[in-house]
Amino acid sequence: MTVSTLDRRSFFQKLGMAVPKPAGGQGQDGETKHLFRISDQELPLVPPPAVTITLSGGLEPYAGPWDIDQVAHLLRRTGFGVKKADLDLLLGMTMDEAVNHVLNIVQPAADDLPLNNYYNPGNNEGYEDPNVPLGQTWVNADYDNAAEGYRTESFRGWWFDQMLKDDASAREKMTLFWHNHFATQTESVFYGKVCYQHNQLLRQHCLGNFKTLTKEVTKNVMMLFYLNGYLNTKTAPDENYARELQELFTIGKDNPDHYTEDDVVAAARVLTGWTIDSFLTDIKTIFYSVNHDTGNKQFSAFYNNTVIQGVGGPNGGDQELDAMLDMIFAKNEVAEFLCRKLYRWFVYYNIDATTEANVIQPLAQIFRSNGYEIKPVVEALLKSTHFFEATNKGCFIRTPVDFIIGTMRSYNMLIPTGTPWDDITMKYFLRYFMESMQMVPGDPPNVAGWQAFRQSPLYYRMWINSNTVRDRNFYVLAMFSGNLETVNGLVLQLDPIAFVSQFSDPSDPVALIDDSLKILLSQPISDVKKTLLKNILLSGLPSDSYWTIAWFDYLNDPTDPMSLAVVRTRLTNMLGYLMLLPEYNLA
Repeated sequence: MTVSTLDRRSFFQKLGMAVPKPAGGQGQDGETKHLFRISDQELPLVPPPAVTITLSGGLEPYAGPWDIDQVAHLLRRTGFGVKKADLDLLLGMTMDEAVNHVLNIVQPAADDLPLNNYYNPGNNEGYEDPNVPLGQTWVNADYDNAAEGYRTESFRGWWFDQMLKDDASAREKMTLFWHNHFATQTESVFYGKVCYQHNQLLRQHCLGNFKTLTKEVTKNVMMLFYLNGYLNTKTAPDENYARELQELFTIGKDNPDHYTEDDVVAAARVLTGWTIDSFLTDIKTIFYSVNHDTGNKQFSAFYNNTVIQGVGGPNGGDQELDAMLDMIFAKNEVAEFLCRKLYRWFVYYNIDATTEANVIQPLAQIFRSNGYEIKPVVEALLKSTHFFEATNKGCFIRTPVDFIIGTMRSYNMLIPTGTPWDDITMKYFLRYFMESMQMVPGDPPNVAGWQAFRQSPLYYRMWINSNTVRDRNFYVLAMFSGNLETVNGLVLQLDPIAFVSQFSDPSDPVALIDDSLKILLSQPISDVKKTLLKNILLSGLPSDSYWTIAWFDYLNDPTDPMSLAVVRTRLTNMLGYLMLLPEYNLA
């Protein structure tokens, strides 16, 4: 049996060497050959608007047309990309039914678990786990320092699978929202089981009760470890989590009147005694009463000078934590803070005075009236006139996760079936591109989450710069090229023929392009660009029949290599060019 001592850094470097160049190959001069020409691109700087647009719609129920534009908008904002099957499904519903459908959360099956896919017996690569057989789950295994880097990537790849498989549902978009809100880092915790358990906690509560979720996260092993809560004792209080609980997770700093430094100290004292039991085996959170500060905790005038009575004994931790959360959640700022975050996640980053009055404040009232249940708030927002206003469509720069996972979903792609090592390698390809675009699920930059959701005034525009635009284009090129190949010969590649075959009349170039645009772009494009796409599909020939004949030649004999090559090349060039347009970066 081979026992590996590969650490995390070596693991990344080893898999990184398997990531191919993002284009179709190398010429004799060493320059990269692309399937279609592309010049260096950088989105232009966005000038300040000449006229400030004030949105008029509020939370009143949307009563406008319910057609493909509205359905696609709902799918883009609540999921990743648009799949034709999801589009057709929701088009057969009313708006109310469609929103209810995407908010009907179904958890992954009990046997849908991350697996040991981190060993390749054929080439003796990876790590041969002595405790977890190949193809079996490791989520109940004890800590293994040599395995945890692999297990963490196995977990991350499993999460990618959930995003890819979660059809017409907001489950994974909400899970990612909470991961950004209660941000933690796998790199800091480096324990696959803990990362998986924390992720599952967010998923299970993604549309549940915010106050309940906050309490569960506060006591969660990953958060206790990440923000040093397990070290917080009465003799050595640690204020890290107590500060972030108020500043980043509940109250925020939107208003000049907020909690004080003394409140941070008092909150830290409330949280003393929570720690981690048996870190290397059956890991769990425990309350160690001997390390708990049983003195009374005085809070400031911001919290109405509340005093939380010290409680000793085994139940003291829960009683004081409940009392503190009751005190925090009594503040109106909690509902307002989270509703602004939800708004920026689902609608747009700019919240002007009209939006604050007509959308945020009514949403906050719904939140409070429903005892901090998340689903009624999201439902009211997604069913509102404001959400479906034209100015809120296609204004959202796609996150790297949405760009990568959404592209695969629009092309109906799942990770191809192969060996376990093929599986982890292909998922590492996706991680590689996400990292180059600056958004790796599981590892936001810090406890505040990704800057694009909080950093004024740029917000989403932070996703786009000369490097990340280049890497987005490289991803498109790589997914068409067939260059993402594992050591066992399995290829991760978009299938343009399968994509257009789902349309009603792919033999008609005009209809084919229109149907592709409805799936792939969130905004209409000019007739000039449409004509260019058509010219690419026709290879510059003057009549639509040139495409129609080529398509029927392929249908008549799909095994004919010439017919197949003609159709595949033209579709690759046309769809590839479409996906390199700046509009493809918008949702």
